Amino acid sequence: MTTWTPHALASSARRYQRDLWRVVEAQRIASTMRLVASVEEQGVLESVLEASKPRLPDAAARLHYLLATPFRYRSAQGSRFRAPHDGGVWYGAEALRTALAEKSYWRLRFLLDSPGTPSLKPVPHTAFQSGVRTPKALDLCAAPLVRDRATWTHRTDYGATQALAADAAKAGVEVIRYESVRDADGGHCAAVLAPVVFARMRSRPKRLSTWFIAAGRDRVRCATAEVGADPLEFPASELLHGRHAAT
Repeated sequence: MTTWTPHALASSARRYQRDLWRVVEAQRIASTMRLVASVEEQGVLESVLEASKPRLPDAAARLHYLLATPFRYRSAQGSRFRAPHDGGVWYGAEALRTALAEKSYWRLRFLLDSPGTPSLKPVPHTAFQSGVRTPKALDLCAAPLVRDRATWTHRTDYGATQALAADAAKAGVEVIRYESVRDADGGHCAAVLAPVVFARMRSRPKRLSTWFIAAGRDRVRCATAEVGADPLEFPASELLHGRHAAT
């Protein structure tokens, strides 16, 4: 899948410190509120639900749930830097627009994979920033790793990037910086492999805002009531194929 060995990856690691954006569905509290009649009952229900979840890795146990949750689960469905059933990866973006584009792609993907599902009405999402710091990051957008850009930016085949992440973890790499293939403006993302990068910053979510995301089969729309924030619209053709392929 990839010719990069753990030794070669370790020698390519560099420092990385950044505030990263992430966008998640804002359903955690609202979903339990609908089932109970008081704050006390909700607290009990939240405790029961927490006890039923897989145990967090020790390195993530003290993190805010928005930072810790991705490390809790081993999903049967893989992602760009996580093979099926492997440990969790926290994905963030260096710009809010890029984070919204990435989330919009997955809303669109859900719709396209469900032919009988009508367009998705606006759903509230939480956008937030959190700081990371590591001496051991790989930058796939810089030499020498950028020479395999075509492999790292494949839109549907994650085999090579999953193999890279596995070897990177063996080399002690904690973050992988990469090019977003969903943001047509050329944004960048980071895959956090080790939760310790948040702990070093004593990091907590900040700059929280609510965005409503509505998805149709031709485009995804994102809007917020935040002052000074313009709505965004992502054509499906760009999310799926990029701007150049859409024109």
